[in-house]
Amino acid sequence: MSQQPVVLIGSGLAGYGVARELRKLNSEIPITMLSADHGGFYSKPMLSNAITTGKTPESILNSSAAQMANQLHITIRPDTRVSVIDSAQKAVVLENGEHLIYGQLVLAMGADQIRLPLQGDGVADLLTVNDLDDYRHFRVALEGKKQIAILGAGLIGCEFANDLVGAGYEVHVIDISTQPLGRLLPSEGGRFLQDKLTAIGIKFHLKTITQRIDRMGDRLSLSFDDGTQLEVDLILSAVGLRPRIQLAQAAGIEVNRGIVTDRYLQTRTPDIYALGDCAEVEGKVLPFIMPISHASRALAATLNGTPTLLRYPAMPVLVKIPACPTIVSPPDPDKEGEWRVDKTEDGIKALFKDIAGNLLGFALLGDATKEKNALTPLLPAVLD
Repeated sequence: MSQQPVVLIGSGLAGYGVARELRKLNSEIPITMLSADHGGFYSKPMLSNAITTGKTPESILNSSAAQMANQLHITIRPDTRVSVIDSAQKAVVLENGEHLIYGQLVLAMGADQIRLPLQGDGVADLLTVNDLDDYRHFRVALEGKKQIAILGAGLIGCEFANDLVGAGYEVHVIDISTQPLGRLLPSEGGRFLQDKLTAIGIKFHLKTITQRIDRMGDRLSLSFDDGTQLEVDLILSAVGLRPRIQLAQAAGIEVNRGIVTDRYLQTRTPDIYALGDCAEVEGKVLPFIMPISHASRALAATLNGTPTLLRYPAMPVLVKIPACPTIVSPPDPDKEGEWRVDKTEDGIKALFKDIAGNLLGFALLGDATKEKNALTPLLPAVLD
């Protein structure tokens, strides 16, 4: 009897990461990847800094689905959506009614952009960039436009703002927070970053709640909680990500913020695993690149018959903001400590230490980013 395939739902960095690592370990095991879109391989983080560099959607795509299938010796089914996971029968049911039997199922479905509950007839014109097709649509929408508003001053919002200003657009960034990167930086770091981005022309509207978006001819008008308004040509929403859990939840797989897994990336349902932006590993949802790399290697070994405990070392995050180089390693929110900040004209070194003086996290901006290699070995592992 032939071996049932490992079925991967998702063709992002997590899905391809597992396929690549598993193929290194085992050249025979059948692997089928189901992709809701074109299924080609590209680096999603490139989308938020591709405009200034003149990258087209075509140049961002590394390889088509057909090329990846040939390279990895796997089956890739583009434009294929799963409607049901039937864990009792060990099958996924596709939208066309086809049943696909799996030996092991890997959920690598990523995350959706959060949409704010806004009023007004302009809400339908809000754009998000969460994949290559979104980026292609965004590039077309930008043609002939000048003034852009970005909802969200987090990592993605700030990266896009820097990119768009660099390409000659007038950019407004709106956020309820008191500073950019509010969840990642202490207040001194946030002020330093804001000053650097303001200096290149980005206009911040902080401590501001957007209530409605209305069409005004060819333009859009944002109405804020303080009664003021802002008219722009285009609005990009970048307020955060929400793990895609609906398919798993409907199948009775345990979910919380993400799809709940143990340290082996196994869900509570036998032979079903999850990783990447859709997964919650021991209470942690980490929508960054490095966790996916570590998880892909561990899960591939487990799928190949060697159960491998996932370990996350310290994984500082490089924020792609050329106007203010920024590297952060956020402290565990459950750990007590305080920020100690050294500020110079050219940088900020913020260290988060516990009462015993142990380093638990850092934020490095400007010239201080050169200290990353010296500080990272002093950090605790994220999952040991």
